[in-house]
Amino acid sequence: MTARTNDWPGVRPEVVAEVVAGLSARLQKRLDGAAAKLAERPVAREGDEWRVEVDEETVLVLHAPGGVVAGQDGVRCGCLLAPACVHRAAAVTLCPLAEAPPETETEATTETEAEAEQPTAPTAPTAPTAPTAPTGTTEAAQAPQEQATPLTAAELAAARHLHRAAAAVLAAGVSGAGAVAQAELLRAAHRARLAGLYRPAAAAVTVVTRVRAARSGAPDHRLADLVAGLRELLGLTAALTAGEGAGAVPVAELRGTARQSYREEGGLRLYGLFAEPVLTATHAGVVAWGVDADGRLSTLGEVMPHDDAAVAAPQAVGAGNRTVRLGDAALSHREFSRAGLAVQGATRSAAGRLGAGAGVRAVRAAGVAWTAEPAARLWSEPAAAQVARALAAQDLPYEGRPAGSDLLFLDVTVLGPAPTGPGGEPQLLARCAEDGPVVALRAAHEHPELPFRANLALLATAPGLRLRVIGRLERAERPELRLLAVGSPPEGPDPQGPGPLALTADRAGRVNLGLERLQTADLAAPGPAPEPARETAPAASPGAVPGTTSADGPGLPAPYGPPVHVLGRRVEQTVTTGRHALGPSEAMAAADRGLLRAAGLSTAAVLLDGLRAAAANQRRDVFGRIVADDHDAFAHAWLAAAWYTEELATALCSAAWSGEG
Repeated sequence: MTARTNDWPGVRPEVVAEVVAGLSARLQKRLDGAAAKLAERPVAREGDEWRVEVDEETVLVLHAPGGVVAGQDGVRCGCLLAPACVHRAAAVTLCPLAEAPPETETEATTETEAEAEQPTAPTAPTAPTAPTAPTGTTEAAQAPQEQATPLTAAELAAARHLHRAAAAVLAAGVSGAGAVAQAELLRAAHRARLAGLYRPAAAAVTVVTRVRAARSGAPDHRLADLVAGLRELLGLTAALTAGEGAGAVPVAELRGTARQSYREEGGLRLYGLFAEPVLTATHAGVVAWGVDADGRLSTLGEVMPHDDAAVAAPQAVGAGNRTVRLGDAALSHREFSRAGLAVQGATRSAAGRLGAGAGVRAVRAAGVAWTAEPAARLWSEPAAAQVARALAAQDLPYEGRPAGSDLLFLDVTVLGPAPTGPGGEPQLLARCAEDGPVVALRAAHEHPELPFRANLALLATAPGLRLRVIGRLERAERPELRLLAVGSPPEGPDPQGPGPLALTADRAGRVNLGLERLQTADLAAPGPAPEPARETAPAASPGAVPGTTSADGPGLPAPYGPPVHVLGRRVEQTVTTGRHALGPSEAMAAADRGLLRAAGLSTAAVLLDGLRAAAANQRRDVFGRIVADDHDAFAHAWLAAAWYTEELATALCSAAWSGEG
């Protein structure tokens, strides 16, 4: 089913749950087919109403003030079975969920005092422990923890309901998690939200959104995101229902909060760093980053919904020229990336987002070069320490994650292009500092109308070029970075060595790669290209695939290493095709087990065997038919394997950046 979600209004998740629950069992079985047919019908909008001609005699009307269907009475159908008809349920199934998107640094919207009270929807994985975020480049959010209180009976019942619904979606897989399973998960999420379990409820809505994207073949669907969403949701509900909140993770942290809190900061002197476009399936805009005198990062953004995917990319790029909505500041987001702001009465969230309430005053001020304080402090931290900080922050709850925790600030020398990256994605090789690791630089966003890829291709033509870069860490077995902005590094001791960028004075020595295009004239004539230091491929581990050679170009070793993909592939395969996907022949299971044990990954082998056993452990009645269960044992086995894969991937990424990989 491929639905053009931009043609439909948004719908509140609880509305979907209520409408689908009103169908008879017979109509629920027909719901997915009805939704597929309805998706092919044209949608016409008249003011706050969307009209769909189901057939020659039936018209479906969705009343959505502000673009959102807020109640069951907002969906009306002219057929004889209405309101308990399949057409209403199919319509809300096709509508995108109107739950507010996560307030991340890359999806921040312009803040007003009213918006400051919007609920947050964390999407980060829930780790068994919550390490303290480091200080230095960012501020660790040290909000006082609420005193741990045990779950109430209503909270425990809601958590168990949500866990069962999430386990059912996992057991069915993307292919089997149709509209009815999604609606049940949304109903459980609504119950959890009413009980005060805001974080699990938000995680459930995120899972449904990603399942829909997977089933419809949406271009922004990533299987890794869906796996992460299910891992977080099941981790939260498992901890809540098992009573583990009072131990490793406080109950208050598992519950989450209903509203994003902002703390008064008083006077702030901000220096712009860079700006990046924001482009999702439903929103487009820009976020600008700044640093204060203490080295803390803050964000200012303007992200708006878009109705047409064809104009979303130009909308995101054009948003860079919109005026910053903060006090009386008269500069655009792109200008702020090279200038500064003096703010009085500032408010700031734990994630670094600046509030723009009525009491905030701001005026334009001078900026600072990346090579001068306080910006230069961001590049003084060793690369391995920055990576450790970014990986540690991934374990924190989203609302407590420091601003810019996933950003790296590096000085690099361009080596040249690599053939391709994962999935044929182009990438550029560069070496950190003089003797640092070789890093694969990749585009921060793959949309062809954003200038990221064109800028990366131009930089690849200048081996030897020295750059000061800002990028987002890509967790992988080898150093990878999503490139966001580049600038001129400090002057080196050798004036005859490789040159920096040759930018005009108005660009302040930096380029926002997602908003601006580099020109050939911006690349100074580089010195001699550095020798790409081809590394000898290490001896293959017992579990390595024989005959494998490096396909990533010079400077990167061949991808020999532990066969972590064996377990990771089964974890992802379960999410895609469901519980029955883990029922291959015993020969295949023995091969996987032998490959993992030969590589020294005995824990992975045990977890994979446990996952297979849990998948096959289903009771049958006297006629041989499978008796439905709550999939609890299977969900726990999958969760253990998923967390092991997650932690191992983090360890491999850390080792790669520290030179131990």
